Amino acid sequence: MSQAAKWYVVHTYSGYENKVVQNIEKVVENRKLHDLIQEVYVPTEQVTEIADGKQKKVERKIFPGYVLVKMIYTDDSWAVVRNTRGVTGFVGPGSVPTPLTEREVAAMGIKTTTTVEVNYQVGDRIRVTGTKLDGFTGIVRSIDIEKDEVEVLVNMFGRDTPTTIALHQAVKLDD
Repeated sequence: MSQAAKWYVVHTYSGYENKVVQNIEKVVENRKLHDLIQEVYVPTEQVTEIADGKQKKVERKIFPGYVLVKMIYTDDSWAVVRNTRGVTGFVGPGSVPTPLTEREVAAMGIKTTTTVEVNYQVGDRIRVTGTKLDGFTGIVRSIDIEKDEVEVLVNMFGRDTPTTIALHQAVKLDD
């Protein structure tokens, strides 16, 4: 699949949001459609309610009657979501699903995956910046994008010492 998954808004019967999520997830699991329908989400917030002089934390739906679905839009993914019990349709002109923009997704507080690219690779010579080892040079030993770390062999006192620093603290040297 070369297409990227996007977030879509699905209209549901009010009060059926969680049931719709469960039903979609069950169909995705049974039909093994994880690559098409990647995430189903009911936007909620924690609210403190005060009743009878007592504080109580409650989870409240931000958009009652709506569910967000991250999917690759195909006839199959559309049919799975649209034919789920409790779904009344997609949000969009003429019920044609319209994906949310990146700005709308960010405004809703939905965590999106960010792509990190570095201009160095394993074996490259780098200079360390912004740490106690500022100015030292070393060889990149491994890169872990998920942990935001790079392991570098830094030569200190005539000995190669493995050191882990943040990705942004390594600057590639021109050879």
